[in-house]
Amino acid sequence: MSIWAHTLVKNEDKYLWFTVTSVVDYVDRILLWDTGSTDDTIKVAKELKRRYLERIDFRQVVQKDIYDFTLTRQKMLDQTQADWLMILDGDEVWWEEGIKETIKSLNSNLETVVTPHYNVVGDVFYYQEETAGMYKIDNRRGHFNIRFISLKIPGLHFEKPHGTQGLFDKDGILIQNRDKAKRIFIDKKCYLHFTNVPRSTGRDVFVSKRKMKIKYEIGNNFPKDFYYPEAFFKPAPSYITSPWSKMSSDFAKKAMFQTPLRKIKRRLFRSDVGY
Repeated sequence: MSIWAHTLVKNEDKYLWFTVTSVVDYVDRILLWDTGSTDDTIKVAKELKRRYLERIDFRQVVQKDIYDFTLTRQKMLDQTQADWLMILDGDEVWWEEGIKETIKSLNSNLETVVTPHYNVVGDVFYYQEETAGMYKIDNRRGHFNIRFISLKIPGLHFEKPHGTQGLFDKDGILIQNRDKAKRIFIDKKCYLHFTNVPRSTGRDVFVSKRKMKIKYEIGNNFPKDFYYPEAFFKPAPSYITSPWSKMSSDFAKKAMFQTPLRKIKRRLFRSDVGY
């Protein structure tokens, strides 16, 4: 059984090293493609390629608009020669147990595997409450995603522009809407997801706009004996940013104000959808 991971990035230099090193020993190949980074993402990717020459396919591709993102995803899919596809964003750092357990669960009767995660907010020491998770699969809602997809699904392809993009079968059915008997949910949290914190050390205009999407929120504090992903403790190049930096005082002030408002909004939304 072979597994190829797809990692499509742009300005992700803060966590990319940890992301890739957390799974590289457990998959057969990683397609690590960059769509125009202006921070140190390309530098990080080239060093990963140098160290894991046979496992990483690094490319720089052109992305002019949100439709090019989908076309690039499709090109990656078309070139994948494996039994399973793993979607690996550049800001997801996996536990060894998480990736091992997920791979162990794969079998020929399955089509998709749903992996839960901790959604980091503020800094690496805080996580978002489970009720904030907006993904809904098989009448479950929370912090999880379909991260493993069988390439035996007929006519598997990407559709729609970035932001609304999805994986569909030959009949245009989203993979999460296919037979749920062929899907499993992993019980344990598999990785830390850094989507709501700064993911780039860059200072250019594009990165600044991206930073404006940061979620100002105070989450639940991880316990003092919390076991962080092993990738954080392995040797890394000196230029890799430490994951242990804490939120600024300015961020904390804004978050203290916005957190109660966000929680009220979530309760109202859940009430509207009957959850």
